[in-house]
Amino acid sequence: MNRHEFHLKFGSKNPIVLPVIHVLNYEQTHRNIVIAMEGGCPGVFLINHDFEKEKLLPIIKRIRATFSDYWLGINFLAVTGEFAFPILGALQSEGICIDGYWADDACIDERRGENDQIEANRITTARKESGWQGLYIGGTAFKKQRDVDPAGYAYSAQLATRYMDVVVTSGIATGYAADVEKIKTFRTSCGDTALAIASGITLDNVKDYVEDADLLMVATGINFKDDFYNIDPKKLKNLMDSIKSTGVKYEF
Repeated sequence: MNRHEFHLKFGSKNPIVLPVIHVLNYEQTHRNIVIAMEGGCPGVFLINHDFEKEKLLPIIKRIRATFSDYWLGINFLAVTGEFAFPILGALQSEGICIDGYWADDACIDERRGENDQIEANRITTARKESGWQGLYIGGTAFKKQRDVDPAGYAYSAQLATRYMDVVVTSGIATGYAADVEKIKTFRTSCGDTALAIASGITLDNVKDYVEDADLLMVATGINFKDDFYNIDPKKLKNLMDSIKSTGVKYEF
């Protein structure tokens, strides 16, 4: 997906902020979605950080029934699109539409040629066969996956644009900011494909990224101190205000 289409989808020229909610139960998820909505975020991601994906499914169904029109993305922890897309397709056939899937690992292999991306091609096939219509955000040179030599960042990003709607990369771990030069390399190498960052975004560093990122996926940077699970409305407001104050906008 090109940047123009991405920003049109969310109706904003600013970098889009989608909080990541580490799900515990329906009530906690519901509470945090309301905070995200009131804070001006057009959607959220839900992730099963503490239990298997099967326990997330009934929560997803209840949340979708409650928030029928709100943008809802999912991350099944450590599950590639090859296995996630059939689940999302089945949910869609039940009338439970998930707007986006974020995979930590899109299986891009910069050690191989562009015609030899075996795993990424399997994911593409699974997506097509599932019939799922949502947005695919694929982890590339992403935290806790196979290490990628910085010399391979540019090629990784170039390859990724062929396989997903939004390319997402990160720092070295949850809560760790991405290297600014890494993001600039990704931005240049992604061309006009939308680019996301998914770790370590805070009030203190967000201005380092707003010129290059179309999507900011935030969790620990807007949560209460020492709380992995709950958004602090004040931190979210400050982050959103800081982004707007930069004046950086994607021009339609």
